[in-house]
Amino acid sequence: MPTQESFLPENRLLLDAVSEGIYGFDLDGHAVFINPAAERMTGWQADELLGKTIHNFHHHSHADGSHYPHEDCPIYQTLKDGKAREISDEVFWRKDGSSFPVHYSSTPVWQDGKLKGVVAIFRDISLQKQTEQSLRQALEQVQALSEQLASENSLLQAELEDKRGPSQITGSSDCIQNLQKQIRLVANTDSTVLIQGENGTGKELVARELHQLSSRRDKPMISVNCAAFSASLLESELFGHEKGAFTGASNRRKGRFELAHKGTLFLDEVAELSLEAQSKLLRVIQEQEFERVGGSERIKVDIRLIAATHHDLQKRVEQGLFRMDLFYRLNVFPLKVPPLRQRAGDIPELVQQLLRSLSQKLGKPLAGVDAVSLKRLQQYSWPGNVRELQNLLEREAILTHQPVLKMSSIPGSQMPPVTGQTLAEVEASHILLTLENCDWRISGPGGVAAVLGLPPSTLRSRMQKLGIRRSARQ
Repeated sequence: MPTQESFLPENRLLLDAVSEGIYGFDLDGHAVFINPAAERMTGWQADELLGKTIHNFHHHSHADGSHYPHEDCPIYQTLKDGKAREISDEVFWRKDGSSFPVHYSSTPVWQDGKLKGVVAIFRDISLQKQTEQSLRQALEQVQALSEQLASENSLLQAELEDKRGPSQITGSSDCIQNLQKQIRLVANTDSTVLIQGENGTGKELVARELHQLSSRRDKPMISVNCAAFSASLLESELFGHEKGAFTGASNRRKGRFELAHKGTLFLDEVAELSLEAQSKLLRVIQEQEFERVGGSERIKVDIRLIAATHHDLQKRVEQGLFRMDLFYRLNVFPLKVPPLRQRAGDIPELVQQLLRSLSQKLGKPLAGVDAVSLKRLQQYSWPGNVRELQNLLEREAILTHQPVLKMSSIPGSQMPPVTGQTLAEVEASHILLTLENCDWRISGPGGVAAVLGLPPSTLRSRMQKLGIRRSARQ
């Protein structure tokens, strides 16, 4: 193996000029050559290392400080078996006690078929490692943001698909007017609201109205149907989970509480929560913080909580199905949504609003329902409430080819056939019935024009053309 002094001047110039560090070792593993680049990178001068085992200076410990046995060193293994090696996951130690990541190769030197020594060529890859770490962190941030956006987009899509009703509470009945007054009173507070009412009455609509009238209107309202998830999945849905928290948890996921931060969280069908989930919900309400499933970090949230149920929660407390302390936490400001049968006078206005939405959804003109059908709609008890009315109108709107619906069947009633009527006669009957229901008030809130979705001037023009006068029906 050539020594430091045995190189020709031109070869020495080349070795001194390269930017990689170069060590030469004899068969005993002692250093016989060290170039200037190696000195600059390690802080050790050649005369301090020549003739010595360099592993004891540069390679004595792993990156974590644990002992690195001499016999495990790839450079010295090459001296034993004559096989070249290339390493990128180790460090060299400097004279000052610091270390730096290296990429190095150990190449055997042969002469006349005999192994004479090893040449080790190394370079400092600190910048490369820093770049990799920065990229790794950036990718983790991108993945976290991607997961958050995916969660929020999934929730938004679900909510958009679920928003099937009108965009505001509709009705002029006393019970609806009283409900709206209560909503306005509590909307701009952070008080917890418990909305109770039968299925299909519009409890989520009330929750949205509360959110829109609150100071949190510019932040999200996140909804979760507590009856839609099993007890095992609901905790993850509400609080989120860390990657690997359970089988199938391939990524970290934010829960509904976290997504609703600074906004409103709406817990629909809250009575369906298991007693275990009720206990955890109570703790979050009290402390305004929680942990993701599989995590230990305490996450603080600022939310306004709105809950809803069609059950009588007081009875469920008495039956041992609902925690009394949670009931009192939720029942700070109770709201009762009346069933449709208690406000039949709102049906004409509801019908017009629902038909306007259906007209946009189905892409066909829908002016209203005929007078006979409207009267029957008001006589029906509507066990499914506004949702049942909406579904019935949508079904009839799909089947019809006319702008005025003639309801072919209403549950609980037998509709008489309407035959021999022209479109003008159907329109006149509908306007007359609506006029009677509104006491012949044409304009203003609750007036016929508002119910039919027409400007008052247009309505008067249609009445004149159809020969409709108050005296005709008094």
